[in-house]
Amino acid sequence: MLTNREVYKIWAPAGAKWVDWVRPVPFVEIKDYSKSYKFSNLSIPKLIYLSELPENTAIFLDLPGYDAIKEGLALARFGMRPIPIYNGTNEQVGSRATVDNHAVEFGLWWGAKELQKMQIKEDALPVFLLDSNRVDRYKMSVTVFDNSWDIYPQDVPSAEYFLNNGINKIILRTKDEANVDLKKILYKYQEAGIKIYYTDGYIEPVEADVLKIKTLKRAPHKDE
Repeated sequence: MLTNREVYKIWAPAGAKWVDWVRPVPFVEIKDYSKSYKFSNLSIPKLIYLSELPENTAIFLDLPGYDAIKEGLALARFGMRPIPIYNGTNEQVGSRATVDNHAVEFGLWWGAKELQKMQIKEDALPVFLLDSNRVDRYKMSVTVFDNSWDIYPQDVPSAEYFLNNGINKIILRTKDEANVDLKKILYKYQEAGIKIYYTDGYIEPVEADVLKIKTLKRAPHKDE
């Protein structure tokens, strides 16, 4: 049984590039409850929108629950480095919360075992993992614990850092429109000259104006 520290070290191995941005919070929160999460449907999906490893590119996966972890592992098979930047905490035992972070913790624990089977180069391109449910702030009553969270510029590499390390393109993968906190960051990247591409997981990534990504919403796919 992997310990919390061992799980963290697998996701953030010493000497690997980009791992300084792996957020430690969810690894601290991994407990027996997380490891026995009952509503799990974990398997590494087949990628439809990419057929090969992109060049000079970072990817942001803004997907619900542990879906970004699953897809991040699929991209790891391409040779990318998955970087979990989850920053949510758990509610107290017996209470309810606005965001189910246990699912993410279970995904990280499961994903660590999958990552152990892969060989990823130390300088591999990064894919950043986010839970799109993080901004769920709807509280049915005052007894519900608001554990929503936002991503801030200091949580991810700066545009200058990306450009200095050969990253001049970012692919945003969401199911439709990215959350506002991430769009603000991507807009700053775009202003700095980094090209932003968008995909909903089915279409090939297309270059897009961050502020107009919502116009790319599509009809439900037949497989959904």
